[in-house]
Amino acid sequence: MAGLLAAFMSTFASTVNAAPAYLVNDVYLKYINPEASTKTQIRASYLISVLVVVISTVIGFFVENINSVLQWIVSALYGGYIAANLLKWHWWRFNGNGYFWGMLVGILAAMIVSQFFPNTLPLYYFPLLMAVSLIGCIVGTLVTEPTDEDTLINFYVRVRPWGFWGPIVKKAIARYPQVERNKNFKRDMFNVVIGIIWQLSLTIIPMYIVIKEGLPLFTSILVLGITTLILKKNWYDKMNKDEEEYTKVLGEIQLEENK
Repeated sequence: MAGLLAAFMSTFASTVNAAPAYLVNDVYLKYINPEASTKTQIRASYLISVLVVVISTVIGFFVENINSVLQWIVSALYGGYIAANLLKWHWWRFNGNGYFWGMLVGILAAMIVSQFFPNTLPLYYFPLLMAVSLIGCIVGTLVTEPTDEDTLINFYVRVRPWGFWGPIVKKAIARYPQVERNKNFKRDMFNVVIGIIWQLSLTIIPMYIVIKEGLPLFTSILVLGITTLILKKNWYDKMNKDEEEYTKVLGEIQLEENK
């Protein structure tokens, strides 16, 4: 019960805290009251937090089966915004408009598809919704202006993402010769796979404890230990070294800009 309540509270708290941050900064201050004082912003945050809790509670009364909701969220709705959250890191041309339209199209598609195929497992919606969202992202991006070039260069220099950043990489290196392109794609992908296994082990171990399955429990603990060691050697330790190199490069860049 403590574990279930902790899982619930972590999601509940993050949602209640995130909603006012998004709505106040991205909607209220941008479109409704740009000159709002700090006190007014705080009051708006309180109001939005309360509304989120109340509306969510009301929706909960109309939910007949929690499993169906989870299936829809995990299998269907995720397909609607995975494309946007991947492209924002790995495609230089992607912008805020593409993110907005990709998310909106994906969420609407998730709502509509479930109505046309009520007897279909939501898991099967995933490829369709991801494709629809991807189209929304690309179209929304290409019909609008790209992000400011200085912002993109600044982002690349500090984050060094891999992916489709060719034009920005060339301009970043031309401006800052000490910058090197991220060449750790294979290592990162390997760590992602190991990280997924590691996280699944963390999830399944408490389940085996509850249902008292001895051998699967010890096997999962062994897998957790092995994947932890791999991540320690191939991700955490190397991440610290990369961090030192990036910090050094950023320091050199800062010195040049100050001069």
